[in-house]
Amino acid sequence: MNKTAYLTKIDQVIAHGKFKDNWDSLSQYKVPDWYKNKKFGIFIHWGIYSVPAFGSEWYSRNMYIQGSPEYEHHIKTYGPHKDFGYKDFIPMFRAEKFDPEVWADLFEESGAKYVVPVAEHHDGFQMYRSEISKWNAYEMGPKRDVLGELTEAFENRGIVSGASSHRVEHWFFMGHGKEFESDIKEPLSCGDFYWPSMAEPHHQDLFSTPEPTSEYLEDWLVRTCEIVDRFRPKLIYFDWWIHHSAVKPYLKKFAAYYYNRADEWGEEVVINYKHDAFQFGCAVPDIERGQFSDIKSFFWQTDTAVAKNSWCYTENNTYKKANDIICDLVDIVSKNGTLLLNIGPKADGTIPDEDAEILREIGAWLRVNGEAIYDTSFWRVAAEGPTVIEEGQFTDVKDKVFTSEDIRFTIKGSYLYATVLSYPSNGKVCIKALAEHDAAKLPLFHGIIKKVEVLGYEETVEWSRDTAGLHITSKSIESEKPVVFKIFID
Repeated sequence: MNKTAYLTKIDQVIAHGKFKDNWDSLSQYKVPDWYKNKKFGIFIHWGIYSVPAFGSEWYSRNMYIQGSPEYEHHIKTYGPHKDFGYKDFIPMFRAEKFDPEVWADLFEESGAKYVVPVAEHHDGFQMYRSEISKWNAYEMGPKRDVLGELTEAFENRGIVSGASSHRVEHWFFMGHGKEFESDIKEPLSCGDFYWPSMAEPHHQDLFSTPEPTSEYLEDWLVRTCEIVDRFRPKLIYFDWWIHHSAVKPYLKKFAAYYYNRADEWGEEVVINYKHDAFQFGCAVPDIERGQFSDIKSFFWQTDTAVAKNSWCYTENNTYKKANDIICDLVDIVSKNGTLLLNIGPKADGTIPDEDAEILREIGAWLRVNGEAIYDTSFWRVAAEGPTVIEEGQFTDVKDKVFTSEDIRFTIKGSYLYATVLSYPSNGKVCIKALAEHDAAKLPLFHGIIKKVEVLGYEETVEWSRDTAGLHITSKSIESEKPVVFKIFID
């Protein structure tokens, strides 16, 4: 590929399109309705790091940090780094059992409405056919256009297909390999797998020196735009380091190019970002492994994983319970958000039984209760109950213990959905937000309740209202998972 010609093309698309590469122009962006209605997606971390299956998807970085568990494991298992480096895992990444149709069937069964495979992780290995670098899954390893095959399988089932790029972190991700005798050594140049392997900034600083060069950032821009042009994903997800100060001009260019190209295609698309990479309102904010404690007026996303310790498959993954993920999904949707849930396939292309079972459990719940999730909007309050949701990223390793008083709300047309996160054994629920109030006071709800049903059960529940709340009594409902009441409003 002629990168200079591609950069010229990018400038031309921006020059002739609605969106320009500045925040004033990009603030015209509107979050598409399809995205706000889908509510639940699947993230996929699959790549070379799935071969060692040790530690986490950061194996390519950590194996070069002397004294780390990955470093010691690597020497013990594969030998010295100078003889067996990260690149030597590529021939072992054969994906001999990979079947995109099987994956798509499982994701459809899970109730997911969009899927975001990792197109390129920090390690710099592209999981798609590319004209930019030979270090990709189409020319090496499995020798398959993984992203292309998955995109086709998803679209055939009406599942929205996206892609994520973690390329910008590759600037420093392999840098520790230069600190001792390994297979990472100068000279390195653009196009080399390990290029540039710069020194890692302290805490991945926003103003690290040396900051990413124009050569590197132009390469990043062209790589990312190639994903857009080749696969037309409806969602692009970026990991955290794109909020580096040096990346900003290129990030604006990418957004303008992507939004303009989507406009040409008659599509509505999404960019996910973390921290303050984008000016607020120009894309959709994402919280990694965490959520908000209260409802937000803007649409947002949580990305988390079925495993607490890793985004990719490892032999020692610590898995969450499906019910805990369902409760998080309900909580996030009630607060005007969507959940992107990650799974990690094995190197051979199979999805681990634990991952698959969690997805099937979620899907079984959604088949009964999905109308309280999909195509809904937030109500005037998101939640009631004593359990406090800790706000912020990296909080999902702590298990939440919900009570029968913890209830989440969504609304759709004439229906208000109240989801009880932990259903009481005595079958008695009181929804305080729906209490009758003194006429002189402004209530949370002043409408007329015509009927109350419970999703997934034939029982006709008894209900009444007073100044304490809406009282619902059931006699036969037993569930370890959240129970949804459908409240008919006049």
